[in-house]
Amino acid sequence: MKTALITGITGQDGSYLAEMLLKKGYKVVGVKRRTSLISTDRIDNIFNDPDLIMNFDLVYGNMNDSGCLHRLLIEHQPDEIYNLAAQSHVRVSFETPEETTEFVAMGTLRLLEAYKNICPKAKFYQASSSEMFGDNPENPQSETTRLMPASPYACAKVYAHNLCRNYRESYGLHISSGILFNHESPRRGETFVTRKITRGMANIAQGLESCLFMGNMDALRDWGHAKDYVRMQWMMLQQDIAEDFVIATGKQISVREFVRMSCENAGITVEFTGEGVDEIATVTGVNSDLAPGVSVGDVIVKVDPRYFRPAEVETLLGDPSKAKEKLGWVPEITVEEMCAEMVACDLEKAKQHALLKQHGFSVAVAKE
Repeated sequence: MKTALITGITGQDGSYLAEMLLKKGYKVVGVKRRTSLISTDRIDNIFNDPDLIMNFDLVYGNMNDSGCLHRLLIEHQPDEIYNLAAQSHVRVSFETPEETTEFVAMGTLRLLEAYKNICPKAKFYQASSSEMFGDNPENPQSETTRLMPASPYACAKVYAHNLCRNYRESYGLHISSGILFNHESPRRGETFVTRKITRGMANIAQGLESCLFMGNMDALRDWGHAKDYVRMQWMMLQQDIAEDFVIATGKQISVREFVRMSCENAGITVEFTGEGVDEIATVTGVNSDLAPGVSVGDVIVKVDPRYFRPAEVETLLGDPSKAKEKLGWVPEITVEEMCAEMVACDLEKAKQHALLKQHGFSVAVAKE
C-alpha cells in the first residue's frame, strides 16, 4: 500500500485529493495546522466512511516548523508528497506579505529539505499557481511562458516553483509542479471570488442579504473544477520522469459572466449597467420558487473599490495541451456545470438559514 502525505489537507484540493487517493487504496496522512476552531468540515465525509477512515491519519503540523516536518516524514515515510498548504488569497497577500512569503516560499523550502534528507526516493508534487504569470501579455499561458508575478502571493509561489525545479535538477529528486489555473467547487473558501459570488447570490435569493459588493468584474479567468485538477495532480506523480504541467481548461470568462451565471442558477435574471465603480446589476426577472427574497428592480450587485487589488491581473488563460498530449488529461466538468453545483449547494444552506429566521431564530450570516 502506498502512503501519501498531503499538506493543506483541510483545504479544497486537499480534501478532494485525499478522497480520491483513499479510494485508490492509498494510506493518506493529512497535515493540518492547530487552531482553536474546528476546521475539518471538508473531510468530515472521510471520518464518516468506515472504508476510508481506516487508512486515514490526520496529524498536526506547520510549514513554519522544520523540526515538525522532519518528524512527520521520518514517522510516515511517504511514497508521495503533495504540498498544497498555502496562504492562497491574493488580495490578502498585499495586507500580510511577510506571513504569505514565510508560509508559501519558506515553508516549501523547509519541506523540500526534509524530503531531500529523509525520503529522497519519494515523489513530490508542488502546487504552483497561474498567478505567477501576472500581467504577461502572452495568451494563452503555457509551461514556457515567462513568469511576471504581480502580488506578494505570486512572488512567493515563483520562489517555491523555481526552488522545486532547482532541487529536481540539483539532487535528482522526482519533483513535479502543477501550474494550476483557477479551480473551484462547493468546498472553495467563502472569501474567494467564485464562492463569494455563489454564496452571496444564494443568500440574496433567500432574503438573507440585499446586495453583493464586487471588485474588478472585467477580470478574465480560466476556471475549472477542483475534482478534475486533483486528478491531474495524481497523474503527474505516476510518471517515471518528473516535469511541470499547466493545469487549465483553455477557456476563460469574466467575473461579470460568472456573476450572471450564478444569478441564473439562483433563479434571478439581471442586467448590468454603468461602468467602473458605478456598475450595478439590476433584477429584470425572478423565479420566485428559487428566489423568494428578490423583486424585479432590486439592485443586487455593486462595485466597491475596497476589493480592487493594488496591482490587477486582467487576464489568465491556460494552455493545457501538454497535459492532454503527454498524460491524456482533459477536464470533465465545465465551468457552467461547476457554477450550477456551487449555487445549488449554497442555496441549500441559505434555505436552512432562511427557515430558522422565519421561525424567529437569530441568524448571523457572515459577510467577510
